[in-house]
Amino acid sequence: MSTTFDDADFPAYTMGRAADMIGVTPAFLRSLGAAGLIEPERSHGGHRRYSRHQLQLAFRVRQLLDEGILLAAACRIVTLEDRLAAAHRQILELGGTLTPDDDADVPIQTHTEPYPNAS
Repeated sequence: MSTTFDDADFPAYTMGRAADMIGVTPAFLRSLGAAGLIEPERSHGGHRRYSRHQLQLAFRVRQLLDEGILLAAACRIVTLEDRLAAAHRQILELGGTLTPDDDADVPIQTHTEPYPNAS
């Protein structure tokens, strides 16, 4: 039986606690909301509440920003990474398998033949 403790999407963390947990400011979390990456739930009093999943996304964006990637690009990358991870989970839930070639962390070769006129 699943509980809210197991639910990565349960909005359990206040803005201040969420910011402390991942080492960012509340303004940074608000900026991710404005960018459309995460939309926190609201308590009855109107306060933002974040889930573990949202905090993982926010933390990943922070990592990308630290590497020099712009906010809009970082949000897009994180969105695509999250969708790929969800697709992989769904494949496994449906009884499929993933191969090492399905690992998004490993670049694939885009050209199968050498470049023309390359010596």
